[in-house]
Amino acid sequence: MLGQSATLEGHMDSPSPAAPAPHDAPADPVAMRRRAARGWVRAQSRLGRRGALPAILIGLLSTCCAIVAAWCIARALAQALGGDSPDPVWLAGLAVSALLRAALMIAGDLAAAHAGASARRRLRADALARLLAAGPALLRSSHSAEWASAVIDRIEALDGLFARWLPASTLAIAAPVLVLAALGAVDPMAALILLLLGLVVPFGMAIAGIGAGGASRRQFGAMARLQTRFLDRVRGIATIVLAGAADAEAASLAAAADELRVRTMRVLRVAFLSSVVLDSAAAAALIILAIRAGGTLSAAPSLFGLLLAVEFFAPLRAYAAAYQDQLQAAGAADALLDLPELPAPVVPAGPIRTVAASGVSVMFDHVSFCWDAARGKALDDLSFRLAAGETMVLVGPSGAGKSTVIEIILGFVRPDAGRVLINGAPIES
Repeated sequence: MLGQSATLEGHMDSPSPAAPAPHDAPADPVAMRRRAARGWVRAQSRLGRRGALPAILIGLLSTCCAIVAAWCIARALAQALGGDSPDPVWLAGLAVSALLRAALMIAGDLAAAHAGASARRRLRADALARLLAAGPALLRSSHSAEWASAVIDRIEALDGLFARWLPASTLAIAAPVLVLAALGAVDPMAALILLLLGLVVPFGMAIAGIGAGGASRRQFGAMARLQTRFLDRVRGIATIVLAGAADAEAASLAAAADELRVRTMRVLRVAFLSSVVLDSAAAAALIILAIRAGGTLSAAPSLFGLLLAVEFFAPLRAYAAAYQDQLQAAGAADALLDLPELPAPVVPAGPIRTVAASGVSVMFDHVSFCWDAARGKALDDLSFRLAAGETMVLVGPSGAGKSTVIEIILGFVRPDAGRVLINGAPIES
């Protein structure tokens, strides 16, 4: 039964205006956004470093086991090449260190996976809280597929930042230092050779990774466009079929998918370039150490240096693989920067009171609301009372403010003036 009818006169609803650009804004907003993305990644790295600490400590213990195993192998091989039987002590040490290192590697992988999962849960909970706090008004500024991509794909792409990059960035310095310290005590010249060749790797990776961040951002943009296009076509599939445009839309989706494929392959191509520098440095180290040893390869120090050369570059190899995760995280941060801010918590003025009622009554008391000052008020001094159990129909042309009334009742926006009462209590309480 129709109890009341309210006609809303007002201006068309429109999203809140963007903040005006300051007079001293930089001429290159793209560069400014990239700096903001890098700052966001650094802030998240600081938050996730504590979660990555177990994986880092386990990695250092694994490196110590590798050093012990390399020394045991060197001593056993030196004795065998010298015509003597290997001492059982070195064979036992090798077996124990190898088994212990295998267990530590498994524990390290589990710790890294736990760190990545914890960080993604934290980020996803924060993103969902921001989207829910913003409410349906958020869809006026961006497509729902873009926000879905941000919450699912972009946050999922940050797993490598917390699970691989944070441990690898620390181990890439600490683990080679341990190797150099152990080798320096036996063969200082071999340690110096590894140090000089190891310093080449970061410079080569930096040169190869100059375009990786941009390629990753373009790949995420192509992914978001494909998701948006696909969702729109699924929603309007009936209209597309009736219009006979199914083949054309299928071709456009295929083109968007092909664009994503091309951009993904570009990211992989740039990522593979950094491994070339690392492999070249590792090969050069082995060759130089072998030539330097010459005919003394039967000596334990020479064998120890050759074995540790591989272990020296292992953390750098892991760092090179995780380096792309860090660049990908910078690309994923672009969409997460657009998430709305959480509103400040509202402190109730007094204790929450319970109102006895058999239904829900709604009252608008001289309510005004404006989305955009340039277009006028969406609601201007609106007043009505809807008793419990009563039905009211909101009547008005498109843009008159009907959706604004619903969003105010749902608590997604607050009126600029006036009061909204639910069962006689202010909606803010």
